[in-house]
Amino acid sequence: MFYETASNQHGLPHDPFKAIVSPRPIGWIGTRATDGALNLAPYSFFNAISDRPKLVMFSSSGYKDSVRNIEATGEFTASFASRNLSEAVNMTSMAAPHGDSEFEIAGLTPVEGTLVKAPFVGEAFAALECRMTEMFQPKGLDGTASDSYVVIGAVVGIHIRDEAIRDGRFDVTAVRPLARLGYMDYCDGGDVFQMTRPVR
Repeated sequence: MFYETASNQHGLPHDPFKAIVSPRPIGWIGTRATDGALNLAPYSFFNAISDRPKLVMFSSSGYKDSVRNIEATGEFTASFASRNLSEAVNMTSMAAPHGDSEFEIAGLTPVEGTLVKAPFVGEAFAALECRMTEMFQPKGLDGTASDSYVVIGAVVGIHIRDEAIRDGRFDVTAVRPLARLGYMDYCDGGDVFQMTRPVR
């Protein structure tokens, strides 16, 4: 099959776009508002985009509390979303009123960053402390800004729990990273295989 995205006439019960671009890692973004309120929300438009310097990005559909808080403070964290915390990740996706802490709603421990004031999930196997470098609304072909907000942050500190390290590596087979597949489907990274890059 083929369909033009401008018309979105794919004839399927649900839009396949996000399922095709998958699996997508989940950025569990922690922020602190200027009034001190804590916020935690999962974003499946999330990824690492550079190693030198270390940069991550996430995109929010709409101007949500995470974006508002980062715009005001310039800081956020990205906690590692894992299979064992999947229910908690899902709980933090609810549209809670401003000022209600998703940490409390999901029964999670907020830990203030070492270099940033934004909180991360104490139960997470790892967490990134970030300072915003850019925030913008991406544009479509006609130049019109979308209703999404892209946030790029420099990773200034990394927390890793001891049990997540095996043989000198962050062991993804043990921590089972949670990923979004589209629709209501998720997967984890427990089934791992290795390949060596070919050399000519």
